[in-house]
Amino acid sequence: MYRALGLALGAILLLMPEAASAAELDGRTLGFAWALPFAGILLSIALFPLVAPHVWEHHHGKIAALWGVLVLLPMALILGPSTALGALAHTALLEYIPFILLLLALFTVAGGILVRGNIHGAPVTNTVLLAIGTVLASFIGTTGASMVMIRPVMRANDDRRHNVHVIVFFIFLVSNIGGSLTPLGDPPLFLGFLRGVDFFWTTTHLLPETLFASVLLLAVFFAFDAYLYRKEGRIKPDPTPDKPVRITGGINFLLIFVIIGAILMSATVDLGRVTVLGTEVELANALRDAIMVGVTIVSLALTPKENREENGFNWGPIEEVAKLFAGIFITIIPVLAMLKAGSEGVFAPLVALVSNPDGSPNNAAYFWLTGGLSSFLDNAPTYLVFFELAGGDPQHLMTDMALTLAAVSAGAVFMGANSYIGNAPNFMVYAIARQGGVKMPSFFGYLVWSGLILLPTFLLLTLLFFRG
Repeated sequence: MYRALGLALGAILLLMPEAASAAELDGRTLGFAWALPFAGILLSIALFPLVAPHVWEHHHGKIAALWGVLVLLPMALILGPSTALGALAHTALLEYIPFILLLLALFTVAGGILVRGNIHGAPVTNTVLLAIGTVLASFIGTTGASMVMIRPVMRANDDRRHNVHVIVFFIFLVSNIGGSLTPLGDPPLFLGFLRGVDFFWTTTHLLPETLFASVLLLAVFFAFDAYLYRKEGRIKPDPTPDKPVRITGGINFLLIFVIIGAILMSATVDLGRVTVLGTEVELANALRDAIMVGVTIVSLALTPKENREENGFNWGPIEEVAKLFAGIFITIIPVLAMLKAGSEGVFAPLVALVSNPDGSPNNAAYFWLTGGLSSFLDNAPTYLVFFELAGGDPQHLMTDMALTLAAVSAGAVFMGANSYIGNAPNFMVYAIARQGGVKMPSFFGYLVWSGLILLPTFLLLTLLFFRG
């Protein structure tokens, strides 16, 4: 899948002395050029689907691999093969593999949950459906909740003349904001968990912000939907026959608890450690990752095939995520090292931008800068950038800098809703809705929606929660 990346790794292994030990990257010695591949892959993800969709569809893996090679080969040649191999092993074993296996398990489990039947999309019903999806997102992820809920929501509103707004608010709430309360909800938060943030830290510290944003947006949606509902009436027959609502694939709900239990186990149990290519791997974490593979296999074996067929389930989205994040995790290696250098590194101006004159963190700046970049670039690596910029010490961030970590977390998760490309489920929901006959707004049309509705919401969040 990654031939070029494999060749680069092979070259590193050939260059590496047998007894060499991995040396840690010193971000103080790295220039800005080391950040260009990271910027390149993020811009590729943002722009290629818009300007060259067919090229991107067939070659996104190769493009991601190319950016990864542009980091690994220079690192091996300039800084030494042991440094490159150690950095690659650290990133793969401690971050990329756990990250992608969790997404795989959640994606597979969510794809096996099928909601059959039809209900009528009156304002109260629609608001309840969006609220259910918002809550569900923190347990099976924004992608999982979006895939489970989008078709029932569309069926409920397929006899409405105005239904675009339902899908737009669905993206706001289910595909983004709802995933903010656990590391299962959105990839940035799981990366924070892998970095040492407690599993329930986000549940307690982001609950006020999430409740405020969710309740406000649900209230705005209800008012807008009620206005349109009264205005339009029932002008066409419901194309979906009335059937009682049934949820099948119940085994997958049990598997969600297995996933949660495995993550909590890895954070609390010490089973010892082994060293692989200079990287210390906790056996509890390795067991957690093995459980994710087991959950995936059990879900596939025990879920009726028709569930996945009716859900339109296929492996394309997770394959794309696996390829792209392999490139992202590699290209971000030198960027994180430079951020760790703080004021001694090339990102010193960025440090100053998120700091008050007295040196304390400017939490509003953390919220808006993290969110602004997450609106158009991938929110997971953006989270990591500002996590490191805030110091990168999870214990310090969870206690003395709790408000700063909350600002970074909320910015990354909430503002992924600002554009179609801010979070992976956004474009998936957009594509499914268009395929189902909903006249979704264009890329820039959606920006108008988010600008009018989300930006005022985020301004209120800043005033209420992130002024310190």
